[in-house]
Amino acid sequence: MSESQQHAEAPRTPAKRGGGDPATRGRTTIADGVVEKIAGLAARDVIGVHAMGSGLARTLGAVRDRVPGGGRSATATRGVKAEVGEVQTALDLEIVVDYGVAIADVARSVRENVISAVERMTGLEVVEVNIAVSDVKLPDEADEEEESEPRLH
Repeated sequence: MSESQQHAEAPRTPAKRGGGDPATRGRTTIADGVVEKIAGLAARDVIGVHAMGSGLARTLGAVRDRVPGGGRSATATRGVKAEVGEVQTALDLEIVVDYGVAIADVARSVRENVISAVERMTGLEVVEVNIAVSDVKLPDEADEEEESEPRLH
């Protein structure tokens, strides 16, 4: 075997570019709105949560949804406020529950679902989830967002 063949068969180590773990080369920031959307959708998935936000927020949201270009993204964050740091986040949620549910159980389920979704999707540690129950949806109440006929003609 010639010397040139020996060099060709020797394993080559790839040239190292940069240094260290790729995860340490740069910074990822997550906007408050991203965490708010994740938390809002996770909270709505819980049985017993009728809506998110106060009555006024829901009414204004229903009007905004009817306006062209009003956007559905505001619906996802309605009733959710997030404070996002570099590695942690804290959330405040305002919910409306269905009549007859155990409010403490619904709140616990919302908290667990929100923490799980936010931590899994963002990698942030959720330090607290504060839940304010602002209303109870009674069985015979019409939904503000489901009004089919406008009041003015």
